[in-house]
Amino acid sequence: MNHPLIIAMDFKEKTEADTFLEKFAEEKLFLKIGMELFYREGPDLIHTWKESGHSIFLDLKLHDIPNTVKSAARQLAALDVDLTTVHAAGGMRMMEAALEGLDAGTPAGRAVPSCAAVTQLTSTSESVMNKEIGIPGTLEESVLHYARGAAEAGMQHVISSAWEAGSIKQQIPGMKAVTPGIRLTEDAADDQNRVVTPARAREYGSDAIVVGRSITLAEEPLPKYRTMMKQWRDH
Repeated sequence: MNHPLIIAMDFKEKTEADTFLEKFAEEKLFLKIGMELFYREGPDLIHTWKESGHSIFLDLKLHDIPNTVKSAARQLAALDVDLTTVHAAGGMRMMEAALEGLDAGTPAGRAVPSCAAVTQLTSTSESVMNKEIGIPGTLEESVLHYARGAAEAGMQHVISSAWEAGSIKQQIPGMKAVTPGIRLTEDAADDQNRVVTPARAREYGSDAIVVGRSITLAEEPLPKYRTMMKQWRDH
């Protein structure tokens, strides 16, 4: 990816998000739009930020029957996003359908959006996975199982914690790992269970990192962004 650090724009509305972006001057960023902001602001937000030169990761984590996901992906492709997501738990046919929809919905002359399969959320602990979700084994085993399915479905990106990135890269050649749950040493973990620093994520094999509150809630977000980028590049 051209932008190895993706900022999770977890704001309630566009005015808050734009106030935050004003602190980045002429920086061209990779911005993650999640459910909260997209459901409030809709496609116009994507168009506005794309026109400003930013790349867009639309993180809606599609998970439904294959035909519904295909139709939804076709609509997302028309929005000119750069990256979007589906849940690997939906199965290989659903992931294949998502890729088909993205290809069919991309206007002529544009690049087809990349699609990443979500394995296990970084807020999920092994205990929760075993006892509440009902998946036996270790988190790494589950993540690798989902990542293998994603690769078989033709996907080239997965979402995982950095803890599993190395195993993914070793066992599934060509697969790229996009990893949330990134914090600096002094930052609070909040609701994440599997967190690492940018430097450690790079060492573990992450191809890109997603950073939210460590940057968006910082008193000086631009220096914090640059610190994280430096940690990433220096390892």
